[in-house]
Amino acid sequence: MSTSDSEPLFRTAGTAAGLESVRSLMNAALDILQEVSAQRTGPVAPGGPEGARAAAKEVLTGPLLPEDGSAPETALADLVRPYAQWSADLTHPAALARMQPPPIDAAAVAELVAAVLNQSLHAWESGPFALELDRWVVARLAELAGYDPEEAGGTLTPGGSVSNLMAMTMARDTVLAEKTGVYPFQGGMRACAGQPVVLCPVGVHFSIERAVRLLGIGEDNIVTAPVDKAGRMIPEEADRILRELPEDRIAVAMVAVAGSTDLGIVDPLPELAAVARRHGVWLHADAAYGAGALFSPRLRGLLDGLAEADSITVDLHKFGWSPASSAVLLVRRSENLLSFGLQPTTCLSADDDTCAGFIGLQGSSLQTTRRSDALKIAITMRTLGARTMAAMVDTCHDLARYAAERIDREARLELFAEPPLTSVLFRYVPPQGGDAEADAFNGLLRRRLMEEGRSLIARTHITGEDGVSRVYLKLMLLNPETTPEQLDHVLDDLLAAAEEQETGAHA
Repeated sequence: MSTSDSEPLFRTAGTAAGLESVRSLMNAALDILQEVSAQRTGPVAPGGPEGARAAAKEVLTGPLLPEDGSAPETALADLVRPYAQWSADLTHPAALARMQPPPIDAAAVAELVAAVLNQSLHAWESGPFALELDRWVVARLAELAGYDPEEAGGTLTPGGSVSNLMAMTMARDTVLAEKTGVYPFQGGMRACAGQPVVLCPVGVHFSIERAVRLLGIGEDNIVTAPVDKAGRMIPEEADRILRELPEDRIAVAMVAVAGSTDLGIVDPLPELAAVARRHGVWLHADAAYGAGALFSPRLRGLLDGLAEADSITVDLHKFGWSPASSAVLLVRRSENLLSFGLQPTTCLSADDDTCAGFIGLQGSSLQTTRRSDALKIAITMRTLGARTMAAMVDTCHDLARYAAERIDREARLELFAEPPLTSVLFRYVPPQGGDAEADAFNGLLRRRLMEEGRSLIARTHITGEDGVSRVYLKLMLLNPETTPEQLDHVLDDLLAAAEEQETGAHA
């Protein structure tokens, strides 16, 4: 739409004129990002939640859809600048709170290309090459995990929580069909003769609990298996629990942790696989974070037995330097994706189109419209290569070990355990008070550091061998450009802030 004496009201991104406009607008946006970056003094702007709300209140005025639009340059400037100013700077050495690595440059450009072309994976005519790229990326990642790529399958997902939900869905449908002859996706749960249960270790990711709730299995039907002193599920106990289940309860899944988000724990996968096979139970390995070890010859042994799992969750936006979302669910046998297939013929699954090869991926995902996340994953992998990827993983592991050694030397800092991957748990121990006072002290210390824009550090609760749950702070090392000296500065600053807090210098 346009008038004879004015600019078009809008341009679509993929036309020749649109691409020139994208180039100009992207340059303007990058100029803003560079200006904001030059002004930063820490990993986040100081001010805490009140500061962020005030900044939002200042610019988020009026309706979302005003009567008359503004020039794209104006809309970008109005929102990109405060968005950048109040973003967590993932490249800053004190940004250590979450599993958000800074993506590499080529992956960020791939995001732009994916947005401009706006392909979808639900139908062949929505993204012909994107579909082939998606299948190829899944096959290569399955091969990396140890699966036979000719038999394996999978799908890219928005994140590990969705991957775990899909894995539990396949476990429920596949095992109940084998044990009762009923497919729950057809006859429903009531048609199954028995109550499904899911076996998990203590400390399994909360998304499993949410998945069984959504699937109608119910949280009360999660059976918790004991763990050893290292936090790993005990195979003999898992075997005993499955043997002793009442006849009216059907074990459909065993969830193994393959790199826990707090401690990097990896359950004994080969032994658990043998238990699962013995009892006809689906074994799912949650390697959302831990799969990064596959890229490192030094750490790959931690995941021995991973290929024995029936399904695997992998998040490359955690430990793969690709922007979110870059998650994948891998399945040892592709036919198990039937749980998500369209049974009747629809506008997306006509038999004659399928026979002619015009096949989309709507039958292997919870999503219909689905963007091409495989592009940034493939470009990230091809850009870095195996040697560089291994070096990046190993560097992050070395940084975690360095931080652990430094923490262990400090009288006021208590290290929870040596880090097997890149997560370091510790806490500050005040000179007075018990666990409750220490918990409150560490919680306040973390919030203060964030509010002042000094560092971003996570927190968690860990139950010790004495059965007491305590607050621990967490450093997540996923930026291979961070140096040991910068880590020392972060810890020095934390210790100084803690001393100020002790003496009451901080109200």
